Amino acid sequence: MAKTATIYHNPRCSTSRNTLKVLQEAGLEPTVVKYLETPPSRDGLRKLLDDAGLKPSEAIRRKEALFAELNLADASEDELIDAMVENPILIERPIVVTDKGTVLARPVDKVREIL
Repeated sequence: MAKTATIYHNPRCSTSRNTLKVLQEAGLEPTVVKYLETPPSRDGLRKLLDDAGLKPSEAIRRKEALFAELNLADASEDELIDAMVENPILIERPIVVTDKGTVLARPVDKVREIL
């Protein structure tokens, strides 16, 4: 069982809320980072994605209107990470870190891999 957890959380997102609930039901009191208010640095986001085994293109919210507005469909991985740092609404959520690993908890049950 994981001993510590951090969730990069958007309280308005049902998947993020449900993931937080799974963590709490597992007996964890995770550190909650409201990443829209406190976005990760470029290096911090790069580390989160690397730890989760994800490329920026796999962790960006393609359905977010801003994705189209910024013409990101053909952007490079570096351009995508820059866009995510500048516009944290583009970061797919929730990202969860425990002492057992890092995952993008979509679907919610993915978080169980690191509990």
